[in-house]
Amino acid sequence: MAFAILIDIPKSPLGGDKIKAMLGLDLQGGTELVYQADLSQSKNKIGDLDNLKSVFNNRIDQLGVAEPTIQTVGTDRIMIELPGIKDINQAVEKIGQTYELVFMTQAAGEEGVELKDYYEDFAYPGKWVVSDLTGRNLKSAEATFDTSNNQIKSEPLVSITFDNAGKEKFAKLTKENLNKRIAIVLDNKIVSAPNVQTEIADGKAVITGSKDIKEAQNLAKRLSEGMLPVPAKLVAQQNVGATLGQESIKYSLVAGVIGLIALSLFIIVYYRLPGLLAVVALIIYSSISLALFKIIPVTMSLAGIAGFILSVGMAVDANVLIFERMKEEIREGKEATMAIKDGFLRAWPSIRDSNFSSLITCVILYAFGTGQVRGFALTLAIGILVSMFTAITVTRTFMMLLAGSIRTRWFNV
Repeated sequence: MAFAILIDIPKSPLGGDKIKAMLGLDLQGGTELVYQADLSQSKNKIGDLDNLKSVFNNRIDQLGVAEPTIQTVGTDRIMIELPGIKDINQAVEKIGQTYELVFMTQAAGEEGVELKDYYEDFAYPGKWVVSDLTGRNLKSAEATFDTSNNQIKSEPLVSITFDNAGKEKFAKLTKENLNKRIAIVLDNKIVSAPNVQTEIADGKAVITGSKDIKEAQNLAKRLSEGMLPVPAKLVAQQNVGATLGQESIKYSLVAGVIGLIALSLFIIVYYRLPGLLAVVALIIYSSISLALFKIIPVTMSLAGIAGFILSVGMAVDANVLIFERMKEEIREGKEATMAIKDGFLRAWPSIRDSNFSSLITCVILYAFGTGQVRGFALTLAIGILVSMFTAITVTRTFMMLLAGSIRTRWFNV
C-alpha cells in the first residue's frame, strides 16, 4: 500500500518525473496521419497491409511515442495516431511517404546518393546507385547458422532466395560487382552492405558478418518487410487537439470520487464493520491499480478511465457475494469466526467464475480491438485482477485479524 501511494503521489520520491501517467490522444492531443496503400499489384492484400503496418511501427519507435495507434481503415488505408506529437512535419519525416527495399551498387563517378546505416548514424563512404533488383524479387530471408565446416562455434548468417526474375538480375549484379559491395537499402538507409566474393547464378546467397543470432534475425526481419513492398502515400494529416483535455479529466475524477464515496457509505451502512473493512480494501485496490497503470505503463484515455471505474464496481461486487454468504452461515447458527472462513470459501467459486468470464471478454477485446477499445480492455482486466486480490486476500486478512472481537450483530443479519 505504501509503495503504491509513493508511486501515485506526483511529488513523492518514486513519483513525479520518474514515473508519469501516459495520456491518450483524446486527453493530450497529437498528430493523426492517414496513408493509402497501392494494392493494385498485390496478391495478398491483407498480408501486405500487415507488412506495411509493421514498417510504420518500426519507424514510429524512433519517435518515442507511447502507445501509438496504427489501424486499418477500410480496405487500403492505415490511420496512425501519435499522442503528444504536435509537429506534423516531424512525424511525416520520420514515418515517410513510401517505402521500398532496393539493391544498390557503388557508383563509379560522382553520380548517385550518399546513404547512412539503418541502425547507426554514420554514413557509408562513397555514393550509391539504384539497380533494377528490388524486394519484389525476394522469396525468403531467414536467419540461420553456418554449419558447413562443422565448426565448434557456428557463425550466424542470413540466407536469402530470389525468384526467377531476381535470380537473373542478382547473377548479373554479382558478376559486374566482384569484390565490391552491394547495398541492401530500406527506407533510404543501408540495412546491410555485403561484399561480393563470387558470381552467384542460382539465386541463393548468404549474408555473413552478424555479431550474434539476434542481429541476424533483425536483418532477416528487415528484409522480410521489404519482400512485398506496398507503395503508400500520405492522403490526410491533422493536428488533433485534446478533445477532452484537463477539464474532462477533472470531471471524470470528480465523478469517480463521488461514486466511491456513495458506494462506501452504502456498504458501511448495510454491512457495518465488514463494510468498513471492505472500504479500506477498496482504497488499497484503487492505490495499487493506479500504481500499476503508471508502472506498466497504461496509456489512459477516457475509455481507459471508464474501464477502471467499472472495475471498482466489480471489486465491491466480490465483497457483496462474500458478505451475503457469511450472513447465510450466521443464520445457520455458526460463530463469527467460522462464518468468516466458510463465507469466503463458499463465495470463491462464484467470484472466480464471474471474474474469469469478464477477463475472457477483456482478452478478446484487447486481441481484436484497436485504440481506445484496447485501453478499456486493459484497464478493466488489471482492475479485475487487483479486485480479486483485495477481495479475497486483503478483506479476508482484515476480518481474520478482528475475528475474535467481531459480533454477529455487526453483520446486520
